[in-house]
Amino acid sequence: DVQLQASGGGLVQSGGSLRLSCAASGVTFDDYAIGWIRQAPGKEREVVSCISYSDNTAYYTDSVKGRFTISGDNAKNTVYLQMNSLKDEDTAVYYCAAHHSLHKIVVLTPGYWGQGTLVTVSS
Repeated sequence: DVQLQASGGGLVQSGGSLRLSCAASGVTFDDYAIGWIRQAPGKEREVVSCISYSDNTAYYTDSVKGRFTISGDNAKNTVYLQMNSLKDEDTAVYYCAAHHSLHKIVVLTPGYWGQGTLVTVSS
């Protein structure tokens, strides 16, 4: 049974940093890609970043390149999203997601979703 538990959201000032965590159970990083998808109020869902250790591949949407970093801790079965230089437009509910294929996450069709964690960036 796959479960994904996201945490780490909160209120931060523009230019600040947050680190999101996605604790995964029922998956192994060798078999699953893990990613972060966000949805801002009134906007469509957007894949932010995802990582596949089996393919040695990481993906970032253009708007977060150079500011966000995705990483994983195998021992803790947890994937992190370090978010620096946060902007107002990063305000959204962030969901972690999993699929055997990183591509499936990139095209917003992951097999598994966790609950969201709210990130609010204030200027």
